[in-house]
Amino acid sequence: MKKVATLMAILLALPVTAHAHFLVLKPSTDILEGRGRSVTLEAKFTHPMEGEPNMDFEIADSGAVINGKRLKLSWKRVEIPAVEGSSKKVSSFKAEFRIRRPGVYQFYVDPKPYFEPAERKFIKQVTKVYVEAFGLEEGWDRPIGLKAEIVPLTKPFGIWEGNTFRGRVFINGKPAANVNVEVEYLNPGNVKVPADAFVTQVVKTDENGYFVYTIPWAGWWGFSAIGNGGKLRHEDGKLYPVELDAVIWVKAYPKPKGVR
Repeated sequence: MKKVATLMAILLALPVTAHAHFLVLKPSTDILEGRGRSVTLEAKFTHPMEGEPNMDFEIADSGAVINGKRLKLSWKRVEIPAVEGSSKKVSSFKAEFRIRRPGVYQFYVDPKPYFEPAERKFIKQVTKVYVEAFGLEEGWDRPIGLKAEIVPLTKPFGIWEGNTFRGRVFINGKPAANVNVEVEYLNPGNVKVPADAFVTQVVKTDENGYFVYTIPWAGWWGFSAIGNGGKLRHEDGKLYPVELDAVIWVKAYPKPKGVR
């Protein structure tokens, strides 16, 4: 137990360059076909490539948007270990959503600001993911009016590994110029990197908020555009900066057998 506590302390103390924060929003599938009628959504605040530590967070707002209509999500809290083997628990969430008609569903989570003591700032990651249902693909490139939002310029479902993903970042309704976009793989545990520099990939937006990244292998990939959300007063009475991030998750599929 002492070993686990020591490991947790070390993980939490590591620099953010080695362990980028990501709000993970992952559906059970990004393409719904056949007789399937429901999607399970999982949300947790973690370091996806490293797999841990997991952080506590709360959902302020969430929903599913289709053709401009906003539908509610009902979440169930699921306690998970902060690090593997730890007795310390943090909150993650699950939701079941019934698909009632064909179309592109934009699921989003707007969390309450999370205070990061090591960086002396709040982090608020407005996160979305897409599900295409029953072959109707229109509307994936429409913004849904989030305070921080990545609008995809590449169709955000049905992606092959090796495809190039393009997006445009908006913070408070305006294109976010020259901001970092952190990119991480949601690691199921079998991918090892040669050095910390490989954990979080980084690209920058241009003067109009556009960015581009080529997805190297199959799996879920998160893109987090780092924005400025002003300042917020902490419970200690002091004002701290708010990192307001726009996050999007996409899934890349492995190339078919026989294709290099």
